[in-house]
Amino acid sequence: MNIRKLYIILTILILLSTALIYGQGEPDQQVQIVFRNEVTLGLILSTDGFGVSYREGKRLDYFTRKIIDFDITGVRHPKEIKLTNPYFQTPGSFVFGKKNSVILFRGGPGYQKEIFQKGDLGGVAIRYFFSGGPVIAFYKPIYYKILKFISSYEAEIVEEKFDIKKHDPSMIYSKSSFFKGLDEGKFLPGLFAKGGFNFEYSRQEKIIHAIELGAQINVFPKAIPIMEAARNKAIFFSLFASYRFGMIIDPLNPEANKLSNILRTHR
Repeated sequence: MNIRKLYIILTILILLSTALIYGQGEPDQQVQIVFRNEVTLGLILSTDGFGVSYREGKRLDYFTRKIIDFDITGVRHPKEIKLTNPYFQTPGSFVFGKKNSVILFRGGPGYQKEIFQKGDLGGVAIRYFFSGGPVIAFYKPIYYKILKFISSYEAEIVEEKFDIKKHDPSMIYSKSSFFKGLDEGKFLPGLFAKGGFNFEYSRQEKIIHAIELGAQINVFPKAIPIMEAARNKAIFFSLFASYRFGMIIDPLNPEANKLSNILRTHR
C-alpha cells in the first residue's frame, strides 16, 4: 500500500470519526451525511422592503457548499410616509409623492462555508455565505384614485398618475390597483452582491430551519425614479434578516428525497 492510498484511508476515517463524535441525537440520527445538498425557501425582511428567496446548495467538501440564489424583493424609498385623506373617510392609505413601484429580480452564484458545527441535533450550526450577480429592477407607475368635484356637493373618482403640480393629499381617495399601469413598466439591469451569516437550528436531520443576518448592495447605471419630490438613487445598500426552511437532498438516494418520505420519517 503506497503513502497516497494510506493518506486517503486515514482522511476518510477521520471524517467518519468526527461525524460520530458530533452526532449526539437519537441512534438512527447519528450518521451524518457528509456530501449532501440543500434546497431552501426564504422570507426576507430588509431595510428596503420585503421579499422571497429560493436557494440551492451543493456540497463541495465537508464544510463548503456552492450556492445559487434567486430573490424577488420590493424596494421602498426612505422618504415614504403612509397617509390617509385628511378630509374624507377613504379605504386604505397611500404614499404621497410616490411615482413608481419597484421590484428587484436577482440571481447569482456564491459560496457558503460552515465555521461552527452542531454539537447535537438540538444545537446551532453557524455558516457564512456570499453571492452576487445580475439584478433587474422592474418599475411601474403608480395610479391614484383622485376626487374630482363636479359640483359643490358631488364628486367623481378618476384614476391618474401622481403629479405633484396637480395633486395634494386632500384630492387622493386611495391608491389604485397594483395592476393598473403594469403595461407601462420598465426594466433596468444592474449588479448585486450580498453576504452574511446563517444560523441553522433544526432538530431534524433532513429538515432545515435557519435564520440569516446580512447586508446587500444593488447597483444600477442610473437612479430609479421612486419618489417625485425626493432624491432618488442608483445604489441601494440595505441590511436584511431572513427565515429559511427547506430540506436535505441526498444525491445517492433519490427515493429518500421525496417530501412524503421525509415527513413520514419525522412525524
